[in-house]
Amino acid sequence: MATRTTAGTDAPEPRSGEQRAAGQRTERAEGRARTRVAVVGTGGVSGLHAEAVAAADDLELVGCADPDVGRVADFAGRWGAPVAAASLEEMLDRLQGAGGVDVVALCSPPWLHAEQAVACLERDVTALVEKPVALSLAQLDEVAAAEAASRGWCATVAQHRFGGRAVGVREMLRRGDLGRVDVALCETLWYRPDAYFAVPWRGRWDSEGGGPTMGHGIHQVDLLLSLAGPWRSVTARAARRARPTETEDVSTATVELEDGGLAVVVSSVLCARETSRVRLDCERGTVELEHLYGYDDDDWTLTPAPGRAEELAPAWAATAGGGPSGHAAQYREVRRALLEGRPPPVTTAEARSTLELAAALYASAATGATVARGEVDASSPFHASMRGGAEPSWSTGG
Repeated sequence: MATRTTAGTDAPEPRSGEQRAAGQRTERAEGRARTRVAVVGTGGVSGLHAEAVAAADDLELVGCADPDVGRVADFAGRWGAPVAAASLEEMLDRLQGAGGVDVVALCSPPWLHAEQAVACLERDVTALVEKPVALSLAQLDEVAAAEAASRGWCATVAQHRFGGRAVGVREMLRRGDLGRVDVALCETLWYRPDAYFAVPWRGRWDSEGGGPTMGHGIHQVDLLLSLAGPWRSVTARAARRARPTETEDVSTATVELEDGGLAVVVSSVLCARETSRVRLDCERGTVELEHLYGYDDDDWTLTPAPGRAEELAPAWAATAGGGPSGHAAQYREVRRALLEGRPPPVTTAEARSTLELAAALYASAATGATVARGEVDASSPFHASMRGGAEPSWSTGG
């Protein structure tokens, strides 16, 4: 029995994830020379998706959508998308009779991400969603439920995971080459002037979900967790120091990792000297990444602990040469996963760990309490909104 993985093909009743994957593998092996990609939302970040698709021989841009008719027409003309539409639904309808689509990249404003991901999944189309995948854990639950009933998948853009050196360091940590992680630093120190927040949806709880904790620092936090492993609890503070927003413009947190290590996380849009940094101090050495919006091999360093240099040299050398971080690296992994009939990275379950840490951070900052993983459940006001249902005390000057 055939499965449906593109818009406009008949499908049987939903099956388990394993069965669904097996069906996808068969259809793709027989049917597609190139993975067909469409982009929804043709603002700033969409260009990174279009560049990644254009640079790959095995990807094809087949459509785009944006309510701004002029902007979507310009995007289609620049990148050669044959279908340009005013909405996701119109685009999918038109692609249904034009070969279908395998992956829809959602580059729309944050408050639309979950809704549009569900719309893709209801048509059995895989969604690749820019961060944040949802504005709350409740929204993410809705996406996960739609995914469970779909032939498609929902993947979150987490481009920093896929640079060659990050992949290599992750493997070193998995093998135990570096020993346990004792201390970690995760810093997103960016600068965004007041004018940046003139865009109506920025800096608002209902449309962006939060401040730099959600919109900026989440990239580094995702990389941190992918390297250092799950977290156990968080104690946090947040403040709105300068920017004309409803949300915070800076947050700090101490995160206890599952194995007992401690991580300090700082996310800010007030920093004139901008940098992004992830540092892991392990038993046998310190690994550090410093960059801004993307990295290559040279942005990573390893400082072996005394007496460990010779031992670590071969494994460290093997991490080089895998290429830079970026959307192109993640698209390669998405295509490979679909061809092999398995969920593309980063799954809703993986995204949940990062989003749950953000929710727990906001809960801790608002209440002053340490918040454990799993504590922000359906009974918590921070499950439905990062704001927690009321203005946090730091937001009102309390």
